[in-house]
Amino acid sequence: MMIEARGLVRTFKTRRGPVQAVQGVDLAVADGEIVGFLGPNGAGKTTTMRMLATLIQPTSGTATVAGCDLAKDPVGVRRRIGYVPQSGSTLPEAIAGDEVVDHARLYGVPKAEAAARGQRLFEELDLQGLWRRQCKTLSGGQRRRLDIVMGLIHDPKLIFLDEPTTGLDPQARANLWEHIRGLRARGATIFITTHYLDEADALCDRILVIDHGKIVGSGSPEELKQQVSGDGVRLELADAAQAPAVSKIVRELDGAVEVEAEGDSVGFRIPRGGAVLPSLLRSIDAQGIELTGVEVHRPTLDDVFLTMTGRSLRDDDATASTEPAEKEVAA
Repeated sequence: MMIEARGLVRTFKTRRGPVQAVQGVDLAVADGEIVGFLGPNGAGKTTTMRMLATLIQPTSGTATVAGCDLAKDPVGVRRRIGYVPQSGSTLPEAIAGDEVVDHARLYGVPKAEAAARGQRLFEELDLQGLWRRQCKTLSGGQRRRLDIVMGLIHDPKLIFLDEPTTGLDPQARANLWEHIRGLRARGATIFITTHYLDEADALCDRILVIDHGKIVGSGSPEELKQQVSGDGVRLELADAAQAPAVSKIVRELDGAVEVEAEGDSVGFRIPRGGAVLPSLLRSIDAQGIELTGVEVHRPTLDDVFLTMTGRSLRDDDATASTEPAEKEVAA
């Protein structure tokens, strides 16, 4: 296993008392996997990633990362991993290429090799022509891609990417996706947090869902979607007064759940929604009820999050956050 953690806990002291941001996380990541670590804001994602990357110490629990014990050999862990944080890792006044080379030298990469690797990564991540530019003159998207170059420059076998595509335009995001797939093809293991559900769906072999500091779900994107109760179906009615009658017809369907009438529409979930529609529509038509529209959608990862956590991945509820500011002291 590239990562194996058992019972990871992180408690912070705050003005309001102790806050347990991570509550006994167990996880395992195999060599060569791309694993998405997802959850609502404040769920404990970044705190867990920072523990695994040796940036903060666990309050309790054990972990082996890239073959090294997290507590006994944190330096060994750091030598074997790449880490791209949410916030920038470059100095505003520094020259982009110098930052990359200096970072590689810290890992023992010879200067000439570091420059060659850096220029190759600049080309792959669409940063051509920016080698001698000051970091402060780069756009937000360019600086984000430069952060990624910094995390990859020493050719690590395990790469932590914390919201790597935030601030990138669609073309740059697609470019980075291909680069991530290429890293895995060369044997790297990727551990990634993201708020883009299409990104997790497209990239990840497996997804871990965390909420309130605990892992609440695990599986491939398709396996997680299968845990949601069927396809979503919404019927739009010409007359809102007919909604109770349509709801009654729907409730008689085998497997129909979450039947809700709202205004001139009736929504529900049912396995194989497309297959049940013909007989359902015939039953509705037999009652003389007119429909103006029908929608069927397969479960999405956002449906998974709503089912597992009661909120959307993109909910930004600061009051629910369990991840205190970094300046607070660990208990």
